[in-house]
Amino acid sequence: MKDYIFSSVYYYSMKDYHIYDFRLDVDIPERIDKLLSIYFPEYSRSTIQKWISNKDILINGKSCSQKDKISESCDVSINVRTKPSINLIPENIEIDIIEETDDYIVVNKKSGIVTHIAPGNYTGTLQNGLYFKYPELSEVPRTGIIHRLDKDTSGLLVVCRNLASHNYLSKQLQEKKFTKIYHALVTRCIDKPIVIEEPIGRHPVNRKKMSIHINGRHAISKIKPLTVFKRTTHVEVELITGRTHQIRVHLSYLNNPVIGDSIYGFKKTFFTKDLTIAETIDPLFSQYLHAYSLSFRDPSSNELKKYTAEYPKEYSLLLNQLNKDNND
Repeated sequence: MKDYIFSSVYYYSMKDYHIYDFRLDVDIPERIDKLLSIYFPEYSRSTIQKWISNKDILINGKSCSQKDKISESCDVSINVRTKPSINLIPENIEIDIIEETDDYIVVNKKSGIVTHIAPGNYTGTLQNGLYFKYPELSEVPRTGIIHRLDKDTSGLLVVCRNLASHNYLSKQLQEKKFTKIYHALVTRCIDKPIVIEEPIGRHPVNRKKMSIHINGRHAISKIKPLTVFKRTTHVEVELITGRTHQIRVHLSYLNNPVIGDSIYGFKKTFFTKDLTIAETIDPLFSQYLHAYSLSFRDPSSNELKKYTAEYPKEYSLLLNQLNKDNND
């Protein structure tokens, strides 16, 4: 695995910009956009490439191009515009706050809520709700959200309240020092722990989906059965990497799709012979996948923090029915 060393980042906050200044040490030549996407996982590669095109990124005081490679130590300066290209509208949306400190907020996101605004989703997102409740987050990139959950995945997200915690926690995320544990109800039985290491990339035909293929990005999921039922399993999944739809793709690859996840292989007919289970599945609850626990180091104290989030009621109802059915 390639090693890149990012020294301490210095922050300056101005009216329209956040400025990041840091030293980058490189052992193996690599493209600048790829390196920065590793260090700033909360920004997409296309966003970083746009910064490069706009000359918002300087390497040793000079602008660079997207194809430029860094092969030795250098000084990096990034001027990040804080005003979004799309006007973020504050909305009074109910948010389940698990913890609130001066540095961060831990949120239990509901299923069915989009994390960030995007084309087609300018309102009703978690980001809109956070901006209403915490207007000071407008001074933090992406309203302080450093990782995301799919629209129909419920559970824990951490939101940074200032630039220092934003970078501190982003770096932990990049260095895989965040521990993210998910729980899911899946079809068929998984009777032993599995480590699945299969690359994930865009589906060659349906570009809205992800799939496993040789040219995809490296992805590792650790899967452990919590309870094995007659025809389903309650599993725990630890993400070692964080690819788009990773858990859903890996479980589908094992022929154990998440219950309710029709995009990745779940079929309602699976429970044709289990009418009680079929009737318990809420048709308005898209998938039974929940970000159950999150662990990271506190930005101020460096103390290890661990948070857990209760299951949504729809998830609990199905889990209880499966337990009851298993004991009959």
